[in-house]
Amino acid sequence: MNVTWKIEQCEHLVSDGFITTAHWRATAQDGDYSASVYGSVGFGEGDPQIPYDNVTEADVLAWVWNEGGVDKDATEANLAGQIDAQKNPVQASGVPWQ
Repeated sequence: MNVTWKIEQCEHLVSDGFITTAHWRATAQDGDYSASVYGSVGFGEGDPQIPYDNVTEADVLAWVWNEGGVDKDATEANLAGQIDAQKNPVQASGVPWQ
């Protein structure tokens, strides 16, 4: 299973470029199966600051995991569980008379 983390969008203050919110997505792919989770994290004053033009996606992801309280391992375990449920469904829908 391959998991990709991406920052979808950042909101920042115009005055100093301080990033106030990061919107992230984690997507897992395992062959034909995929799962995704989306979230947002807000940052308060005093959190790590790098000049806006120098911030990288890796910086913001580190903030999401370390400052924003997003548990990377738990999120990836959740995605693995979603894919496992797709591979081994316990429920189905339909009608038996077709």
